[in-house]
This record gives sequence, C-alpha cells and structure tokens, in this order.
Amino acid sequence: MSPFTEPDLTLLRDALGPLRDRERLAERLLEASRKHSHDPDAELDWDAPFEPGAWYWPPELVSLYGTPLWRRMSEEQRIDLSRHEAAALASLGVWFEIILMQLLVRHIYDKSLTSHHVGYALTEIADECRHSMMFARLIRKGGTGAYPVPRVYHHLARVLKTVSTTPGSFAATLLGEEVLDWMQRLTFPDERVQPLVRGVTRIHVVEEARHVRYAREELRRQMVTAPRWERQFTRLSCGEAARVFSTCFVSPAVYDAVGLDRRQAVAEVRASGHRREVMQAGAKRLTDFLDDIGVLRGPGRRLWRSSGLLA
Repeated sequence: MSPFTEPDLTLLRDALGPLRDRERLAERLLEASRKHSHDPDAELDWDAPFEPGAWYWPPELVSLYGTPLWRRMSEEQRIDLSRHEAAALASLGVWFEIILMQLLVRHIYDKSLTSHHVGYALTEIADECRHSMMFARLIRKGGTGAYPVPRVYHHLARVLKTVSTTPGSFAATLLGEEVLDWMQRLTFPDERVQPLVRGVTRIHVVEEARHVRYAREELRRQMVTAPRWERQFTRLSCGEAARVFSTCFVSPAVYDAVGLDRRQAVAEVRASGHRREVMQAGAKRLTDFLDDIGVLRGPGRRLWRSSGLLA
C-alpha cells in the first residue's frame, strides 16, 4: 500500500461510535477557519494601559487561592501574583505550541499534500504561530518577563518530538490544549479581568476549539488503527506527559517575583484542596474522553493519578 493511501475506515468504530471521515471533517474545519480566524495584532488594543485594580487571571484560578498564605496577602499582592501567573501560563502555552507545530509537521510529512487533512494541519500551524506571537506580546505588555519551563523538561521535549508516535503526539496535543482552554473559557467573559487578557483568551478559545476537534478525531482513529505496541507506548507517554504538564503548569518563580517564600508557597499549593479540584475540573473533559477511547489504562493511568489531573 502506498504511504499516501488511507485505509477504509467505514466499518471501524470505537466506544464513541463510528469513526468520522477524515477528509470531510478537515473540509468543515477549513471552512470554519476561513470564516472565524482572528488577527490579534489588528483586533486587540495593545496600546491601551492596563486597568488599575483589575485582575490578570480570575482569582479562583490563581494557584494560591484559598490557602492560608493567600488570606494573609494584600489585594495588591494577589493581583500582582495573577499578573505573573498569567505570564507563566502564556509562557507554558508558547512552549506547548512550538512542540505541537513540530509534531504536526511530522504527522503530515508522508501524507498527500493536496488532501484537506494536510491543508487543515497547515492551517492549524499558522494559527499556532499567531497564538505564540500573541502570548509573547502579552508577556511583554505585562512587564514580567517570560517563565520558561525547567531545563530538564525543555530538553525532555526534544526527545518527545523525536520519538513520539502519531497517537502519542495527538494525546499530548490535547493535554496541552484542553486544560488551558477550560481556564480560558472562564477568563474571557470575566469582567474582573483585564480587557486585553480577556481578548487574548477569547481569540485562543475560538480557534482552539477547531484544533481540539481535529486532534480528538485523529486520536480516535489512531487508537483503532495503530499497532498494539504503539497504543501501549502512547498510554505510557501520555501519562508521563500529564506528570510533566502538572509539574510545569505554574513556575515557582512567580512566588519570588511577588515577595513570597517559594518553599512555603509551593507547599501550600500542593496541599490545597481547591487547587486540586481546579486542575481536575480542567482536565475532566479530556480524561473522560481518553478513558473512553482506551488511553487511560495500565501504568499510564497510574501516572495520570500521580499528576493530580485524574480524580
């Protein structure tokens, strides 16, 4: 069989039902992209000053919310922490999107360049380029500087980009997109939050909805058609990705930046029942989906539990 020939999936299904036609889905996503893509440089007011007293991230989503340390912080210090955490999450988002773009390029390398599936992948790569520049511009505007992930995970991602299987790539993509997407859906309508941050999250939510649909359908396909070893490897790699994601989610350096004791802050976040509920709520739609299609099995499931993202 030619590497460009797709198997006939008309009779294949998973726990969620029949697999959808790849080309028809991609064609619909391309049409949606033509109608509902955004230009952050043109649509957002980057020159407007930040509003005094407004949050940069909803307070309930700030890592220390509800802890003893949070109760001792001034309102000004809490808002400043939200500014730094917004920058840390934007930094994490850029890191993930650069990884995602490379994984997508690998995915389409052997596929028909005239297919709608490849056309949509290229469209998504263009979206992610804009998102990465948008997040970087927001960090510059906020004046905090970027918060890179720890060096060990930065280099571990090089390994992921080299050895990741196709289903592993799409599972990691969803992990990087869906938890942040859940938080951003709470952020963009929240009038307590800075208008610029709300605008950035609104654009990201609209365009990421298409990316999530594309990744979910392709992961379903891969978990049905991939060899057994590849599915097993995906379960392990996805579990390890969840562990790394939860570790990197907010840089501990944000606590130094607002004058808090880093060790105490990290300890209180780890002990926070509210924070655990927030992270699990953010991941629930994803973990339910991964469970349905057979990703959360065996040792990989234990890694997900250790990450704190799976209840």
